[in-house]
Amino acid sequence: MKFRRDNKINDVIYIEPEVFGDERGYFFEAYHEDKFKEQGLQFKVVQSNQSKSRQGVLRGLHLQKAPKEQAKLVRVLDGRIFDVAVDVRQDSATFGIWTGYELNSKQNNMLFIPGGFAHGLYVLSDSATVFYQCNHVYAPESELTLRYDDPELNIDWPFEGQPILSSKDKEGFSLRQLSNIIN
Repeated sequence: MKFRRDNKINDVIYIEPEVFGDERGYFFEAYHEDKFKEQGLQFKVVQSNQSKSRQGVLRGLHLQKAPKEQAKLVRVLDGRIFDVAVDVRQDSATFGIWTGYELNSKQNNMLFIPGGFAHGLYVLSDSATVFYQCNHVYAPESELTLRYDDPELNIDWPFEGQPILSSKDKEGFSLRQLSNIIN
């Protein structure tokens, strides 16, 4: 696995697995605890999630507040997405900064997003199946949604017009509102 720390937010890590392929297909390690520890990442998987969405769907930006914040390891099983992480850790030098990557099933690339980040994705292909592992279980009482279109964040989403959103995602908080809630 190749681990590359993000230029803007050092704690977000882009991961390229070493894929071994032949006439039968391919194989790669999608997670290896020792290799993560070598990178200084303490990540114990306790829940795995999978979603399938059609083109134009935007999911997020979701997070869980302390003490149930979730670190996530995100990858695409089929299709392509634009995956976004926003630092919402109050004491962080990169608070309010976002980063985004295209993840796709051809490269099998992954994104590690630490706890204390809001996470969202936008589907670029006809559909996309996304699989992610978390270090804390889902806790609905701790869940918050950050607005994908908050002008303070100014995320450069790769779409024109309006994405397809859930009612929860339409009602997200601004970064300013969110900071008051998680303080």
